[in-house]
Amino acid sequence: MGRLGGKLGALARFVVDSEIRSRRSLQFPWTTLVVNVSGSLLLGVLVGLVLFHGADHRLEIVLGVGFCGGYTTFSTVSVETVRLLQEGRYRAAVLGALGTLVLAVAAAAVGFGVVRVLS
Repeated sequence: MGRLGGKLGALARFVVDSEIRSRRSLQFPWTTLVVNVSGSLLLGVLVGLVLFHGADHRLEIVLGVGFCGGYTTFSTVSVETVRLLQEGRYRAAVLGALGTLVLAVAAAAVGFGVVRVLS
């Protein structure tokens, strides 16, 4: 089931990426930022559901490891950051890398915290 979750996550990432790119010309890695932050939020919610509401641990595996693992992408952040650095776009590189890290961790904490408060 984890593999199916991963495939669905990768498909969802492709859909989100395509939709954002179709709407605007990107000079900043917005699609990767949106995907990683939203995936981290979902992962925080899933972990909270398992810990505070007794949700089946397999939910965490299938959706957390599978779907969120296929949906989010650290490697793309790395490649986009290097590409921006090579182009001399240092500000965009730093903002993209640090922004993704800070916002993704914050989103996971928010998802986790919301579930905890509601329990």
